[in-house]
Amino acid sequence: MSKQLRELQARKTTLVKEARGLTDLAASESRDLTDDEVTAFDALRARIDAASAAIDREAALIADEARIGVDHVIGPIVTDNREADPRRGFGSVGEFMQAVYQADKPGQSIDARLLLGGIGAAAPSNYGNEAVGQDGGFLVPPQFSQEIFRLSLGEDSLLPLTDNVEISGNSMAFPKDETTPWGTNGIRAYWQGEASSGTPTKPVLGLATLRLKKLMALVPTTDELLDDANALTSYLPEKVAVSIRWKANESILFGAGNGIPLGCMNGGAIVTVAKESGQATQTLLTQNLAKMIARLPPGSFTNAVWIVNNDVLPALFTLTLGNYPIYLPVGQSVGGIQLSPYGTLLGRPVFVSQHANTFSSQGDVLLVDLSYYQTITKAGGMQTATSMHLYFDADLTAFRTTFRMDGQSKIQNPIAPAKGANALSPYIQLAAR
Repeated sequence: MSKQLRELQARKTTLVKEARGLTDLAASESRDLTDDEVTAFDALRARIDAASAAIDREAALIADEARIGVDHVIGPIVTDNREADPRRGFGSVGEFMQAVYQADKPGQSIDARLLLGGIGAAAPSNYGNEAVGQDGGFLVPPQFSQEIFRLSLGEDSLLPLTDNVEISGNSMAFPKDETTPWGTNGIRAYWQGEASSGTPTKPVLGLATLRLKKLMALVPTTDELLDDANALTSYLPEKVAVSIRWKANESILFGAGNGIPLGCMNGGAIVTVAKESGQATQTLLTQNLAKMIARLPPGSFTNAVWIVNNDVLPALFTLTLGNYPIYLPVGQSVGGIQLSPYGTLLGRPVFVSQHANTFSSQGDVLLVDLSYYQTITKAGGMQTATSMHLYFDADLTAFRTTFRMDGQSKIQNPIAPAKGANALSPYIQLAAR
């Protein structure tokens, strides 16, 4: 965008804001515009139309210059490298938010960085929209949105452990095959005698469809906080990320499926391992954990993680297998696999989480292989936007972050074993003791 075009757009945006101020004042007093206000409004409209015409002329000249080539252009062409910057020239989230806050103050000029990309130059409206900067069109530069997304995928996030697919649309269908090689249906192999006919088999396929659900954090922020850019930079992104991470984790494990993902521990595939015969209350035994591992499907051990409540940790420190402790509370690497900061339990990483129930309740110890859990997320990660009019009467600016995802288990029921009676599952919980 040329410097001239950006200045014209800034001029038009200022005029639109002044005209909006006249109508907002009349609306707040439940009256029509006075004769003087009508005259002023009409004058502003004429200037807005003139600015629009000037913008159209400048845009046409820019297009013509591009067509004939820069060699034929008289005079230098001024470009702004900030347009290529994903931060649009802002050094931090706080600096951006402060610029948005200042843009709506009467008599204040709009920071030119908010206009990069043409945002804020459209005609006024009486509803929030993306076309007018003050009505919600000042979008957070992409780099800042990505920073929030990285924060929400911290080391205790479960989303990276799932089988996740980023999609550009709104839904995705996944064919699936829940048959086993030892089952009675699906594709099977048979030994064939010489000159005998082969036994035909066919796949048994199902279809699972996931549709994105929206997780939103809406943060109305006071003018006092907006005056402190450093506080915003350190506070808002982290708090939004923590909340989104918590809600995403909870839905992956226990989501009800009605407008949110269907959690793996809330479906029909979960297996509950009973306590030992005669086991005392408020106890945890090595045998409990060994039997949980024994219920994993073949191949799941290398992907499985423990999820335990904080209350379980004291009991873990006392567990042994012979003379050797089974809980190693060190975040070191074993076999090239980086482990959780809480260490390993019987060779698998431990996630300490408030999503698990309190000690000795059912579900205080979970063992899950989330590669069996399918998720979809919206390509691009977080979407963040602002509105300065939603809470204008309370001197607040609203910052909204949305994250769209869905998820459900790839299997609907536990897996029947080839031999034995104990069903297998990638989602295992310990019963109450």
